[in-house]
Amino acid sequence: MNKAITEGLQLMPPAFAGGLDVWSSGDGTPGSDTYDSAANAVFVAADADFGGCLEMQKTENIQKLRFMGQTPVTPGCYLQIKVRIKAMSGALPAVRAAGWAAQSNGSHISGVTGFAPHVALSTYGEVVEVTGIVGSGSRGGVDMPWGRNAAYGHFGLDLTGANGGVVRIDDIEITDITSAFLRDLLSVVDVTDYGAVGNGSFDCAAAFEAADAAADGRRILVPAGEYYLGSTVSLNHEAVFEGTVEMPASAMLLLTKNYNFPAYAAAFGDEELGFKKAFQALINNSDHESLDLMGRKITVTGPIDMAGAVPNKSSYATRRVIRNGQLEAADSSAWDTDVVTSQATYSASDSKKLTNVSNIANIAVGSLVEGAGVGREIYVKSKNTGAGELTLSGALYDAEGTQNFTFRDFKYLVDFSGFSSLSKFGLQDIEFQCNGRCSAVRLSPAGSVTSIDSCFISRPKDRGITSIGTGCQGILVDNCQFLSDEDPLDVSQRVSIGLNVNNNDAKLRSNRATRFRHFAILGGSNNTVTGNHFFQGDSVPNGVRTAGLVLTSNNCTSTVSDNYVDNCFIEWTNERDPTPDYTGGFSFSALSINANVFLSGDVAPWFSYIVVKPYGSGHFLNGVSVTGNKFRSTNGSIDRAERVDTSFAGLDFSRSKNVVVTGNMYHNVTAQSANPLRVSHDQSSASSSWTVDSGGELPFQGYARFVDSVAAQGALRTGGNSIRYTTPYADVLQGANQDQIRLRWQEAVKGEVLVLMRMDS
Repeated sequence: MNKAITEGLQLMPPAFAGGLDVWSSGDGTPGSDTYDSAANAVFVAADADFGGCLEMQKTENIQKLRFMGQTPVTPGCYLQIKVRIKAMSGALPAVRAAGWAAQSNGSHISGVTGFAPHVALSTYGEVVEVTGIVGSGSRGGVDMPWGRNAAYGHFGLDLTGANGGVVRIDDIEITDITSAFLRDLLSVVDVTDYGAVGNGSFDCAAAFEAADAAADGRRILVPAGEYYLGSTVSLNHEAVFEGTVEMPASAMLLLTKNYNFPAYAAAFGDEELGFKKAFQALINNSDHESLDLMGRKITVTGPIDMAGAVPNKSSYATRRVIRNGQLEAADSSAWDTDVVTSQATYSASDSKKLTNVSNIANIAVGSLVEGAGVGREIYVKSKNTGAGELTLSGALYDAEGTQNFTFRDFKYLVDFSGFSSLSKFGLQDIEFQCNGRCSAVRLSPAGSVTSIDSCFISRPKDRGITSIGTGCQGILVDNCQFLSDEDPLDVSQRVSIGLNVNNNDAKLRSNRATRFRHFAILGGSNNTVTGNHFFQGDSVPNGVRTAGLVLTSNNCTSTVSDNYVDNCFIEWTNERDPTPDYTGGFSFSALSINANVFLSGDVAPWFSYIVVKPYGSGHFLNGVSVTGNKFRSTNGSIDRAERVDTSFAGLDFSRSKNVVVTGNMYHNVTAQSANPLRVSHDQSSASSSWTVDSGGELPFQGYARFVDSVAAQGALRTGGNSIRYTTPYADVLQGANQDQIRLRWQEAVKGEVLVLMRMDS
C-alpha cells in the first residue's frame, strides 16, 4: 500500500533549490519565520555528496527546520521522514526527524510525540542518515503516533546539542511505508491505526468503532495485546482477534458480521467468558437469531448463570437459539449440590406457598423441595426473604402444618433461572456432557415455548432438564438423547430424572432415554408424548421397575402414543393436589394411551405397564383410552398390564365412565384386559341362574356394571335336552369383587353364551 500512488497524495516536500521561503525555523505553521534570507542558512548549489543542499549554522538550543506545506496524515497510513546530513565545522550537534501535528481545523494536537530519537554527529564530512516514522497508531517502529484525529503535519528536523556548528542537509524525503506494517495479501484495518493501545487499561472503544467505520468491507484486525473496552462496541465488519479484549459485564461486544462462538472465544481469550458474552450479544440484537457454536467444545468449570451474563435484561420473548456444539463439565467443586434444611409451615388454602421459613436467606431459588407430603419434582420458584415465604412450582398433597423441609440446589451447566421470564428460546444440536458432575439445563421460572431439539443430555448427575416454575409452558423436546450416568446401577439405586414439566402443552417427541429413575415427570395437562424410547431395566431377577413416565395431574388431557416403553411403566397420580380426596371435578380423566410397545423382562409378577395411583379417596376413571398397544413380558409372565396402586387409596369403580380398552395384544400377560369385555361362558348343567365371571380381565379389576349383549352359541337345552328359545336378564355387580354377572333364565337351561360386559357407563 502506497497512498502516494493509490490516492495521488503529495508527500514529498520541494527541494531546497526551489527556495527557502517554504522552510520554517519554527513549527511550520502559517506566519512562522522562514529561512529565506536568514543569516544562518544558505543554499549550496554543488556538494560532493548531496549536489544541491542546505547549509545551516546551529544558533538555537533546538534548531528547527519544518516544511510549511501540509503533508497529509490519514489513519492506516505511515510516513517515513528521511534526513541525510553531515557536519562541516564547529561543535558537533545531534539531529532528529521531527514534525508538528495538526487537526483538520489547523489546531495543534497536544500531548503527542513530535520527534524521533536523535542521532549524534561524531565526524566531520561523514554522511549520516536519520529517519523517523509518523502515523495514527502506536505500533512497533512508529516514533510519532498521533492518533486518528491527526489530519496533517509540518515535517522536517531538529538540531540539538551544542550551538555554533555548521551542517549541510540534503533534500528531505517523506515516503509512505505503510506496507512495512501490513501482512502480504491481507486486506485489514488495524485498530491500533485508529488509536487502540493494547495495554489492558486504555479505553479502546472509540478506536474500535473508528476502525469499523473506516473498514469499508475489509476485515478488522485486533493485533496482539489486551484491549480494554469501557463501553458497548458494535462492529459491522468481520473482526480477526490476535489479541484479546476486556470489558465490564454490562458492556457488550456485538460482532454482527462474524457472530459465532469461536470469534468470541478468540476475542476474550476464554471459552466460558466468550460463551457468556456471545449469549449477551444474542439477547441484545447481535443481528442474528442464533448463536452457532460451530461444533466447538466448551469446557465449563462451574454453573453458567445465563441471566447474569445479560445484566440489562430480566426477561426476553423473541426467538433465539443456541446450536451446534458441546458443553463439557470439568472437575470442580463448583458443581457440588447445596443442601439446606429449614422449618416451614404449609397450608392447603395457599397451596403453592411455604410460610415462616427459617434460614430462608440460604435457600436458593430453583432448589428441589423434599419432605413429608411433598410430591416429586417440586421446586422453589421464587422467594420473599423479608416475608419469610417461598413460592413453589406445585402444590403439596399432605404437608399441612409445620415440619422440616430439605432443599437441594442442584448445579446446572446452563442455568436460566435468573431470568424472570424467557420465551421462544431454543437449544439445538448441543451435547451437554455432564460427566456425572452436574445437571444439564435449568429453565426460567416463567415463559413459554422453549424448544430443545436434537440435543444429547449426557450423564447428568441429578437432572437433565428442570423446570422450576411455568417456564416449561408449551415446551418442545424433540429428537433428544438422555443418557444416564446411573446405567450400571440397579433400578432401586437410581435417583436421576431426565426432565420434568409443571405447566401445560408439553410435547415430547422422538426422544431416547436410558436407565434414569424416571424419564419424564409431567405436571401439567394437554401433553403429547409420542415416538419416544425410554428404558430402565437391570439384570436383577424378579426385579423392581420405576415409572418411565409420570403424569401428576389427574385431569391430564394427554396423549401417549407410539412410544417404546421398555422395562418401566406409565404412572398416573394426583400427587400435586392439595386436597387429594375427590371433592368434585373430572377425577382421573382424559388420557389416551395408544399404539405403544410395552416390553419387560425378568420382572416380578405384580409388575404392570400402566399404573393409576390415587393419593386420596373417591376418585374414578372418567375418559380413558388404552388401544392398539403391544404388551409383552419376557423371561416370565406378569399378572396384568394395568393396575391400581392402592398405597394411599383405591378407585371408586362404581363411577367409571368412558373407559375404552380394546385392540391390545398381550404376550405372557395372564389377565388380558378389555372393555367392553367379551366372555365365553359354558353352562354344563341346567340352571336358571348362571354366574359369569370376568376372570379379573376388566381393566384395573373394575366392576362388572353393564351387559351390552348375550348371544347363545348353539341351542339352549333343558336338563332333558329339549331346545328352548328364551332370553335372560342380567344381574350386575355380583360376587365379592363385584366383577361377576348373573344371567337369570325363565327356566333351568344349559348351553354356551358370549357375554359382552363392561365396567363403565
